Amino acid sequence: MITVLLVDDQRLVRAGLRMLIEDTTDLTVVGEAADGVEAVRLFTELAPDLVVMDLRMPGLDGVAATRQILATSPRAKVLVLTTFDDDEHLFPALAAGAAGYFVKDTEPAVLLDAIRRTVDGDLLFSPALLRRLVDRALAAPSAPVPTPDLTPRELDVLRLVAQGYGNQEIADRLHLGVSTVKTHIANLLGKTGTDNRVRLAVYAAEVLGR
Repeated sequence: MITVLLVDDQRLVRAGLRMLIEDTTDLTVVGEAADGVEAVRLFTELAPDLVVMDLRMPGLDGVAATRQILATSPRAKVLVLTTFDDDEHLFPALAAGAAGYFVKDTEPAVLLDAIRRTVDGDLLFSPALLRRLVDRALAAPSAPVPTPDLTPRELDVLRLVAQGYGNQEIADRLHLGVSTVKTHIANLLGKTGTDNRVRLAVYAAEVLGR
């Protein structure tokens, strides 16, 4: 069972998320917080598998709370769920260590899938945000991109990572086991010198083309 801590200053939003999550058989809500201070305290007490974090809250905001949680528990998973999809909110959240970023008009099924995949180790964003991250990185001056020798299967996996697919989706599309996909991604990270899926997606865009 995946345990989730909900952090949002709006009680109605928390209630809706709780109903959505607890209607599943593999997810459960273990706590709720209305601000960043309470979020950090409850994370320490409850050690949930994942935190669903709003950004704009009174007192300690979501970015600061995410930073504090990751400082005490570097392996913590924080999935941002916010109204704002602009760079002013996105990049500070990523810098604080968020493992994903979605806006509140995300389809319920997509959000539930994102929770599961984030716990599984994916770094997730809505497709539009991922595209913007890649475009911004490509627009910045950079050194020539190295092109290490990749196997045909690694190239297949790399293309799907660039399109935002998670481990299970890649496994389904390539008829592989999830553990095999994880091995390929670990190899890709090592060969390309990248340290997460966003940077791997940027690498893919530079090497394989948009």
